[in-house]
Amino acid sequence: MKIGIAGTGRMGAALAARLAALGHEVSLWNRTAAKARALGLPVAETPQELASGSETIITMLADAAAVRSVYEALLAGDVAGKLFIEMSTVRPEVPKELFSLCRQKGASFIECPVGGSVGPAKEGKLFGFAGGEAREVERARPLLEQMCRRLEHVGPAGAGAAMKLAVNLPLLVYYQALGEALALLKNSELPGEKIMAIFADTSGAPAMLKNRGPQIAAVLAGKEPPAVSVDVDTIRKDLREMIEEARSLGVALPLAAAALECYDRASRAGLGAKDCTVLPANWLRQAKQS
Repeated sequence: MKIGIAGTGRMGAALAARLAALGHEVSLWNRTAAKARALGLPVAETPQELASGSETIITMLADAAAVRSVYEALLAGDVAGKLFIEMSTVRPEVPKELFSLCRQKGASFIECPVGGSVGPAKEGKLFGFAGGEAREVERARPLLEQMCRRLEHVGPAGAGAAMKLAVNLPLLVYYQALGEALALLKNSELPGEKIMAIFADTSGAPAMLKNRGPQIAAVLAGKEPPAVSVDVDTIRKDLREMIEEARSLGVALPLAAAALECYDRASRAGLGAKDCTVLPANWLRQAKQS
């Protein structure tokens, strides 16, 4: 299949590598062209060029403003019959808008934000939350199943975005909860590796801790954070999206808001571009200084 990918950040690059390795003809576009060229795949000069040369166009972009801007360019030419798959983490209003815009141009559209980070993306082990019309989700299913270990059609356009924000919220708050739990152990003589192994085997630990626990332990031991999978500033952006979406629904997210304040302080301290595994260690470090 001829696939165009707009957005070659960490996740977009991982998806490009995955799909190219499976034999698809993958072309790229990125606002910073050099970043796309570094992946060794064909690079389009503009989003419109990417769309014109592709059967399916996947977008994985930083935020709602970027998504809207890029889709304006993607849809500028003749895209009738093409399939657009929007995979960014945004509020539900964005895919709802894009569904209407694509329909006006005679193109198919679904959203499929995903659970998982760079490692699972490279291995085709993401969890996809598809939103859109059933026939269009089924059209996209063979391709999405090459990227996802599990794919769920959760409703019309917008439902996937809502599900992605919902499933990510407990995890993002957990990083702060873990840091506060570690603060209770600030006088413990146990090494971080042992502490993380104990936490990971308890009922209060998310599945994430079994994979990320050793990385958190390494940071606790004073080692450099691992290669960035999800950075602190991305977590902050996603929490803001969750809080804004809740506000639009007339509900409050006090835990998410409190966690965001803590992560804002971490970012101001210079950790914004660091991997999220620094967050619990950062809170423990503050506890030891108090």
